Amino acid sequence: MAADAPTSPHTLTANAAFVTDYIFRGLTQTFGKPAVQAGMDYSHASGLYAGLWGSNISSHQYAGGTMELDYYFGYNGKLAGDWGWTVGYYGYYYPGANYKNATNGFTTPPDETYNTEEANIGVSWKWVSLKLSSTIGDFFGANTKTGYTSGSSGSTYLDLTANVPLPNDFTLLLHAGSQDVKTKLATALTSGATNPDYTDYKIGISKAFKDGWTVGLAYSKSSNTSYYDKTASATTAGQTNDLGRGITVLSISRVF
Repeated sequence: MAADAPTSPHTLTANAAFVTDYIFRGLTQTFGKPAVQAGMDYSHASGLYAGLWGSNISSHQYAGGTMELDYYFGYNGKLAGDWGWTVGYYGYYYPGANYKNATNGFTTPPDETYNTEEANIGVSWKWVSLKLSSTIGDFFGANTKTGYTSGSSGSTYLDLTANVPLPNDFTLLLHAGSQDVKTKLATALTSGATNPDYTDYKIGISKAFKDGWTVGLAYSKSSNTSYYDKTASATTAGQTNDLGRGITVLSISRVF
């Protein structure tokens, strides 16, 4: 009898999703509007991984931009028992988006992109993970040119997440995060706020179906309302949005 073909160490998957609001670290990226998202992931049996991911965003927040493209790579390793570790790089790229395209909020809009790079390191146990991400360079363009007291390199985000498996292919999501931005606004908002630091929380439930489909429902909310609750549009005078408001998001996704 012919021998079985060896199992390939390479895995390539694609994914697509629709969400009623694109929430990133507790803040809407679409000014409260829906988003269509898609990506591709590669992993190797050694623990190496890499991927690409994209979503529509709002030009109210990213002046001149309508799309976010992310690229990432790293390595996942095993520790004793159910413990694991990860280290990686993550890049956020916003084609066409630049502070110079802002028509609201600046007398002379500066030439500065929102593109951001991060390095991350984390540890996990079964379905619980703790990850720390730190920016390489400025945090989404926050520096003296864009109205802050200094550059923002080294801004960090601490992410504690649990994906608890439940019967009948349900999963309970529990998340808490803390964003530390290494700068402050040079001029206070009308609320008096200058510090963009915040914490965010999320609780959700999802169910996996056959053929890679998953449906999820999650409630997300962030702190520091004095800074984020009346965020002005970068392109439309008089239009604001509560970026970190409490919101329930429906998601429908599939992995291929």
